[in-house]
Amino acid sequence: MNIPPYQNFPVLRGDKVSLRPIEFGDLQHILEISFYNAIPASTVEEALTMQDKIHQDYRNGTSIHWGIFDNRSNKIVGTCGYYRGFTDGAGELGCVLLPPFYGNGFMTAAMEIAMEFGRNTMKLNRIFAITTASNIKAIQLLHRLNFSLIAELEADDLEFEWNGNGIKTD
Repeated sequence: MNIPPYQNFPVLRGDKVSLRPIEFGDLQHILEISFYNAIPASTVEEALTMQDKIHQDYRNGTSIHWGIFDNRSNKIVGTCGYYRGFTDGAGELGCVLLPPFYGNGFMTAAMEIAMEFGRNTMKLNRIFAITTASNIKAIQLLHRLNFSLIAELEADDLEFEWNGNGIKTD
C-alpha cells in the first residue's frame, strides 16, 4: 500500500472538478458541511480546529481529505476523502456537497477521481462507504458508481463496497 502522508500533497484534476487541499480562505464557504467525527462546526474557528485535526490525521497516515473545486469557477463545492485509517488495505471513502451544487455531477466526478487514486496510487484492495438508510441521494450515487450494499449496520447505517468497475451507464 502507498498511504499518506506523501512528500507532496496530491492535487488531482479531472474534466469537471479538481481535488486539492482545503485552505483557510475556503472554510467560510464550506462551514455548513464542516464536520469532524460527525460533529458539525458552527463557526469558522471551529472549522479551523477541525481542519487542523484533519491535517494531523493526514500526517499520521490515517486519512486524506480534499476540497472539491469546480474547474470552471474555481469555487469549492464540497469535500471528499478517505477516513478512519487504512486497516487491511481498505479505505472508507466519504463525501459532502454544498446544497446549491446538488444535481450537477460534481460529486460523481469527485468520487471517480478519488476512487481511481485509491485503487491506482494508494493501492487499496477495498474501497467502501457508509451512509444512512435515509440518505437516498448518497445511495443512488453509490449505486451509479458500482458500489454494492454489503451490510446493514447499527444506527440505520448502510455499508457499501466498490466492485472496482467504472460508473454504470444504464
